Amino acid sequence: MSKPTPISGFPEWTPAQRMIEQFVLDRIRATFELYGFAPLETRSVEPLDQLLRKGETSKEVYVLRRLQADADGPAGDDALGLHFDLTVPFARYVLENAGKLQFPFRRYQIQKVWRGERPQEGRYREFLQADIDIVDRDTLPAHYEAEMPLVIGDALRSLPIPPVTIQVNNRKICEGFYRGIGLTDPEAALRAVDKLDKIGPAKVAELLAETAGASEAQAKACLALAEISAPDASFADAVRGLGVTHPLLDEGVAELVAVVETAAAHSPGLCVADLRIARGLDYYTGTVYETSLAGYERFGSICSGGRYDNLVSAGGASFPGVGISIGVSRLLGLLFGAGALTVSRSVPTCVLVAVTSEERRAASNAVADALRRRGVPTEVAPSAAKFGKQIRHAERRGIPYVWFPGADGAPDEVKDIRSGEQVVAAAGEWTPPRADLSPLVS
Repeated sequence: MSKPTPISGFPEWTPAQRMIEQFVLDRIRATFELYGFAPLETRSVEPLDQLLRKGETSKEVYVLRRLQADADGPAGDDALGLHFDLTVPFARYVLENAGKLQFPFRRYQIQKVWRGERPQEGRYREFLQADIDIVDRDTLPAHYEAEMPLVIGDALRSLPIPPVTIQVNNRKICEGFYRGIGLTDPEAALRAVDKLDKIGPAKVAELLAETAGASEAQAKACLALAEISAPDASFADAVRGLGVTHPLLDEGVAELVAVVETAAAHSPGLCVADLRIARGLDYYTGTVYETSLAGYERFGSICSGGRYDNLVSAGGASFPGVGISIGVSRLLGLLFGAGALTVSRSVPTCVLVAVTSEERRAASNAVADALRRRGVPTEVAPSAAKFGKQIRHAERRGIPYVWFPGADGAPDEVKDIRSGEQVVAAAGEWTPPRADLSPLVS
């Protein structure tokens, strides 16, 4: 068999990186649960008509097809696709289980998704997301939109990563402003402005004219709105200074002021009102979020989301919601690439129990069992080699302690192979320092 070739866009972390990922997930999960979000996992596939009904995503969806599927047969597996985010499957889950859920329903979901885009640093075709959403029946109070950044800020602040800034906007501000200046297709204008960082203001102005029918003056006004940014509620004065009025604009400004002020009271500097943030997906209707990582801003957002009112509905029932998603693989990929995250050892093992002879391996196994019962990660040496070789085996694996079973009535001893200190110990009593019990991520 020839040496396999890696498949671009499908990351496989090393064991050390995987331990870092598990540490990150544990911290994120703990924060989500502190805020009362319950865990949920949905299936990996959804009907294509559901995956494609909102936003411009058709080029990103992986279609599910059996190898021997009958191309001329009735639609079955051919009508399924792997989900490209967790919002659409969550929406479907809410509709299917609305009679069993208590509203407002708060859930977190940490799961893999698949997206057929061009792989690059921090962008993958298979990746892990960590989502939170709050949905309610018929109406969802705007204060939940102010809560989202608090949860994400606490979750990311619990990690050994650079500081983050959450850029927030409100789609009502954009839509109300566009309608206030006379544009009749605000969705097209939003999609054009969403490309501002990629193509620049001149190209956006051209796109506004082509797709939204904007005049030169209207395009200039749209760009002026997008230039407004402030770390506090002063953005509202800047918006009013543009001289445009519309009820929806006023509503969006009030809601965004609440988000910014709530975040500032909880964590000063966490949120910045940035009116160029649009988010391309069509289902957002209120506050939208994008998150930049200090020093990695050029790679774009590592955590995004927003308010949606029309995504979850059937018949006369509607379930408006707000959600935000951490791109876990994206975040870790960028930090791994920069060598910015490390773990103190490459295995969870804290103690290696030496084997004096194969005939006495049972005694070493008994020591290991006693240590494990007390919560100390332990393994037994693979062979009864000379102690020096067994110590080198522990060193190569990053295991900090080697346990030497006593022979002929002598007491057991444990050695810290980093410092060379060796002490008499009993498996039922000895405990390593807390800092050595588990690998440390930094």
